Order: sequence, then structure tokens, then C-alpha cells
Amino acid sequence: MPLIGYARVSTGEQTTAGQVEVLRVAGCGQVVEEQGSGGSRLRPALNRLLDRIRPGDTLVVVRIDRLARSLSHLLEVIEGLEARGAHFRSLNDPIDTASPQGKFTLQILGATAEFERALIRERTVAGLRTARAAGRVGGNPGVRDGDPAALRKVARARDEAFFRKLEDSAPHWVPEVRRLRPDMPWEDLVRHINARLPAGARPWTQARLVRAARRYVREGLLEPRVLERAGRREGDDRLLTIVAAIAGADPGITLQAIADRLEALRERTPRGRTRWQVSSVKMLLDRARARGLIDG
Repeated sequence: MPLIGYARVSTGEQTTAGQVEVLRVAGCGQVVEEQGSGGSRLRPALNRLLDRIRPGDTLVVVRIDRLARSLSHLLEVIEGLEARGAHFRSLNDPIDTASPQGKFTLQILGATAEFERALIRERTVAGLRTARAAGRVGGNPGVRDGDPAALRKVARARDEAFFRKLEDSAPHWVPEVRRLRPDMPWEDLVRHINARLPAGARPWTQARLVRAARRYVREGLLEPRVLERAGRREGDDRLLTIVAAIAGADPGITLQAIADRLEALRERTPRGRTRWQVSSVKMLLDRARARGLIDG
């Protein structure tokens, strides 16, 4: 089971050397280092690590405060790891999601986080009632008065919320954008990503996906090339690209599963039919391999 370490120091601290040494002794063959404030959401090294972690890997930290900026953030990261079939371990805390004891601790943390959220909601509602009873109008006075500083603060808060949502959904779209852009047009990529989303997940629109990609490019989490314009393709070339993308995302996928995916994407066969046969899929896969779109 590969162990991957993550070491972080705040901007005012000097070096990650101590953490790296502890992680190496614990058996981590790879250690990702980062410098940044504990309360900051800008963790490009961590985001890249979470993006490429694989099933069976274990993310290891010396202490949980080296990883997460809050309890809710810690739970989000661990849930993302579990969704990928990976695990999390903190050397100085009783958390190891590969063990029953660690999972139990995680459940307690989750219950604590839910309790804290309930208390915050209760206090907020009580505060609003008290304010209304006293005749005070809710909201930010500076925003109501059009104060530029207050407006900037609200804009930053909204941007923070938007970025947190992107972080939550990143495992579903960032790898596909990184792998398929700009070779695949946005409209095809949106359909490809939506077809792979878990049940109940909010589907992407082209505008929202482009906005998300632009934001990640600004943060340095995606290469600028993903925003380049896709070249024009004939219908047959477009099908080859889509089939190659599906097969490349899951090398063990069957011909029938690819056919089902194409039907879910509402792609028509080269002859314009709605029902796909495995023979048509195999033909496109062979041609994609011949063009070098798929390895092997």
C-alpha cells in the first residue's frame, strides 16, 4: 500500500525538513511539500496531490492541522480520498481510515462537525429574531450604502464559496479537463463528464465548466493550454476522440460498457443510429489506437 506524505509549514515558518524526516521514517516513499497559511484555501500542491492519488494509496501527515484548515475541510478531504479508494493517516492523531478504530474516530469527528453546524444555525436564527424584535434591518449596512470596501468583502466571500464548491467537485472534472483539453471541444467534454458523475450530482453546463477551468488556471491548478480553442473535427474524428477519452479513463472498460456510455451521451453511430453495437465500438477503438489516441 503506497504511502504518500504531505508536509506543510505556514508562511512565517522556515522549513518542512522536520515533517519530511518523520514522514520518511514512517515509510512514505514520496513527500509533497508546501508553504502556506493554515487558514488559506490556496493549496496548489495539495490539490494536485489529491487530483492524482490512486486507489490503495494512503495520504499521510504528521498532524491533521498540517492538512486541513478546519474540521469540515478535513472531512471533505477524507471523503474525497475514500471516493477514490484511497486512505488517510495522521501519525500523531488516532486517525487511520484503513483501520476500524480510525473509521470510528472519523465518525465521531463527523458527528462533532454536524453538532457545531447545528449550533451555528441555531445561534444565527436566534440572532436574527432578536435583531428584528429590536427593529434592526438585517444585512450588511455597508453593502446597503454601496460602500466599496464592503462590496469587495462580499465579492471575496462569494468567490471563496465558489472556490470551495469547485474543490468539492474537482475529482469529477479536473482530471478530465487536464487530460482532454484542448483536444476535445467543451460541449463534448461536458457531456463526457456528466455521463461519469455519481448519482445525484449536479450536472455541468458548458458555461459553468469553462468558468471553473478559468478559475483553476488563475490559481495555477490547471495549465493555461486547457483554455485554448479546440480544432475543428469532422464527425468521424469527433467520435474517435470521444471513444478514446472513454477508454483512456478506464483501461479495463468493456466494449459493451463503452457502447452504453455512448448511448448515455446520445452519440449516434457512424451510420447515424442511436443503438451502438460492440462491433462499431471495436472498429472505432482500433482506429483510435492506429492514430495514437490510445496507448497499446
